[in-house]
Amino acid sequence: MECLHPVLGAGELAAELLEEANINAQTGLATDYLNHFNEVMMLLEMLPDMPDCTADVLEWEPLDYEGHFENSTFKDKNLAIRAYHAAPAHLREHLEVHVAEINGVVGSIQDQLRSAADPTQVAAEIAHRATHEIKPLIAFAGAIIHGHVEAEASQHEGDGAQAEIDALFA
Repeated sequence: MECLHPVLGAGELAAELLEEANINAQTGLATDYLNHFNEVMMLLEMLPDMPDCTADVLEWEPLDYEGHFENSTFKDKNLAIRAYHAAPAHLREHLEVHVAEINGVVGSIQDQLRSAADPTQVAAEIAHRATHEIKPLIAFAGAIIHGHVEAEASQHEGDGAQAEIDALFA
């Protein structure tokens, strides 16, 4: 009898197969998903020095976990999607909450860029927002992918969020 729902650590989702594919064997989640957010993060931080990145920032669109892997060149993308579905529900839910926050901040920044008479005048502010709002959220998402949800912050602003991120990796 074939199992309808694959289980992490067994069969096609055996720990060694997940590890070889750069997928966390305990959580079933892959940090490769964060590349989607790191790309826009990099563009936002470069805006003050490279305003021609504005078009790329405005073209960026949110992708959920499955969508990212379906559209990626990640060698083991099908395994990543299967492992995601086998991942503990609470981890997926925590990750999705943080992804929604990242998408919200990026969307807000995109709106700010669209409404600016001259995007170069808001580029420094946008880069600052990216560093202080998006980067901590990406770090929290990374911590979730590695199974660290217990020390998760309820607020993600300023030095408090950075201190909590530092505590996660201490």
